[in-house]
Amino acid sequence: MANSVPGSLELSVLLAVARLGEGSYGLTIRDDVSERTGHDYSVGAVYTTLQRLEEKRLVSSRISDPVPIRGGRSRREFKVTAAGDRALRDARRVAASVWAGVGANNRPEPAR
Repeated sequence: MANSVPGSLELSVLLAVARLGEGSYGLTIRDDVSERTGHDYSVGAVYTTLQRLEEKRLVSSRISDPVPIRGGRSRREFKVTAAGDRALRDARRVAASVWAGVGANNRPEPAR
């Protein structure tokens, strides 16, 4: 069911939330995605993507308690849902299928 596989940025953000765990929030997600992709995404682009993922029920969010520093603010923390876990498994399966038969040099692997 390839339709359930998120797009490139959605997949990158979903994977970041999975990697960072339940306490992940916009800035940490943005930093993770930007570092891993080599593209400097804006926080706004990441929050827009998180909103789409939440609308698709692939992530859920909650407002945290204020951080324990003077003037500390609450954060919107994200976690991957069961549907998000399924989407990640589907994305991995599709990627493996697409790459099957292609060697490290991007040429067909010799038959064995």
